[in-house]
Amino acid sequence: MNRFLPLSAMLSAAVFWGVWTLSGPAPVGGVAAFAASVTDTETAAFGICKSGGGTNCVVDGDTIWYRGSKIRIADIDTPETHQPRCAAEAERGAAATRRLHELVNAGPFTLQSIDRDEDRYGRKLRILTRGGESLGDVLVDEGLARYYEGGRRSWC
Repeated sequence: MNRFLPLSAMLSAAVFWGVWTLSGPAPVGGVAAFAASVTDTETAAFGICKSGGGTNCVVDGDTIWYRGSKIRIADIDTPETHQPRCAAEAERGAAATRRLHELVNAGPFTLQSIDRDEDRYGRKLRILTRGGESLGDVLVDEGLARYYEGGRRSWC
C-alpha cells in the first residue's frame, strides 16, 4: 500500500472543500455581514483645528490630525477651505469639514493603509472606514467630495 495515500486523500478533500465553499452560495448577509464583523478600534473626541493644526481635530474635509499625525484621507478630494478659489468652493469646503467632523465623532473607525505611506507634504495617507465602509464614500455620496484622481482640480 502506498504510504502517501492518506496524505493525498486529505489534500484532495481539502481542495474539494475549498472549491466548494468558494463557489457555493454567499453567506447570509453577504458583504454586509462581513463588513459588520470588522472591528473598528480608533476613536477620539475630534474638534475643528485652529490655524497650525492640533491634536485630534479636523483640518478640512479630507485631512485630520489624529494622535500626533496629520492624515490625508487618501480616497477623496474635497473643496479647499484654506485659500479657496471662489466663494462656492469656500462654502462647500466648510460643509465638507463640518460633515467629516460629524463622521469621525460618530463612533470608532479604522485607518486603512494604502500602497503609499505618506504624500509629498509628509501627511499619512489613509482611508477611514467604519464597519468596512469608506467615510470618503459617504462624503462623495452626499456631494461633499469627489474621488481622488491625482492633482488639483477646480471646484469653482
